[in-house]
Amino acid sequence: MSTSQRKFLVVSDDTPEFQAALKFACRRARSTGGHVAILRVIEPALFEHWSGVREEIERQTRDEAEAVLQEVAGFVQQETGFPPEFLIVNADSARAALKKAIAEDPDIKILVLAAAVGGRGPGPLVASLAKEGVKWGARKVPVTLVPGDLTDAEIADLA
Repeated sequence: MSTSQRKFLVVSDDTPEFQAALKFACRRARSTGGHVAILRVIEPALFEHWSGVREEIERQTRDEAEAVLQEVAGFVQQETGFPPEFLIVNADSARAALKKAIAEDPDIKILVLAAAVGGRGPGPLVASLAKEGVKWGARKVPVTLVPGDLTDAEIADLA
């Protein structure tokens, strides 16, 4: 029997649909004996001229990312029985961060994303995947796309 743990990877961003993706991933993890990993992307600071300013902005951005992840840690622990794994990745884009995270962790088995609802399109990451595909380098990881407006009852029924 393998000691690997099935991880459901969710991208933490500031969109309302993040909660739907997180709730769905927690339900799937609980029903399959898996764990939830949450990826927060830190994009490069714009201040290239003064390294001290850039470093301070990067430190503050990382602190903010950790604070955001800590806010959802209790929910994940309550829903799955396990604390989430936090992945904070410096990258030029969410897609680049996903590729890096998936390449480095063979236990990540499923990427869970939620599509935006309403007139603003599915969201930049979902649009990117639809346009460019779901290649993660040498690994093949399925993507579960969750409607961003699922209710808790619908999530419980589906997951």
